Amino acid sequence: MHYKKMLLAAAATLAFAAGANAAEKLRIGTEGAYPPFNLIDASGQAVGFDLDIAHALCAKMKVECEVVTSDWDGIIPALNAKKFDFLVASMSITEERKNAVDFTDPYYTNKLQFVAPKSADFKADKASLKGKVIGAQRATIAGTWLEDNMAGDVDVKLYDTQENAYLDLTSGRIDGVLADAFVQYEWLESDAGKDFEFKGDPVVDNDKMGIAVRKGDPLRERLNTALKEIVDDGTYKKINEKYFPFSIY
Repeated sequence: MHYKKMLLAAAATLAFAAGANAAEKLRIGTEGAYPPFNLIDASGQAVGFDLDIAHALCAKMKVECEVVTSDWDGIIPALNAKKFDFLVASMSITEERKNAVDFTDPYYTNKLQFVAPKSADFKADKASLKGKVIGAQRATIAGTWLEDNMAGDVDVKLYDTQENAYLDLTSGRIDGVLADAFVQYEWLESDAGKDFEFKGDPVVDNDKMGIAVRKGDPLRERLNTALKEIVDDGTYKKINEKYFPFSIY
């Protein structure tokens, strides 16, 4: 009897230890082609502002996280197909997207602005842009804004990635690019973007970015709690300062 009790006690101890070691694991979804927010580094790892925020949230929630990348065009279907658990990819909170996913509170606020060559006479109004070719990334609010506001006057060219839009801009195949100002800021600071500049005022000035989860997922509230914690304890500020000399929150 005593021997049996010892065996049962040992089994219970092992079960407890296994449970303690089996930390909750979550998968972060991102694009990996939207610097400085998400990109693939030389070692093949997804890095950037979005991923730093995501890993900080995982630390607050005391969960283990791994990163899964997806093409932008299919990133919401991939979330809903359970390829990953939450999506941190600088995604604008829009009414249309709310039909497919739930969003957390915003984790930063952006604006849309044109970029064009410094030498170009480029005014950001419909009359001045008539006949010009303007690029944007497909399935973004920049692309949607161009199609809704400039179609018929401007030749709108949409790209699978932001990087490919910049390649066509630097080669002179398009006249300008419309995108998030903080993404443009990073590119203008680079060697590739040194001959370009912002043109005109932002056309959208209050673009809220959220973390997406599947509809009805209670993970949303856990992420909101963790987001508040990293803002309150200064973690968010440190991440922000790593990428920008001004607050984007």
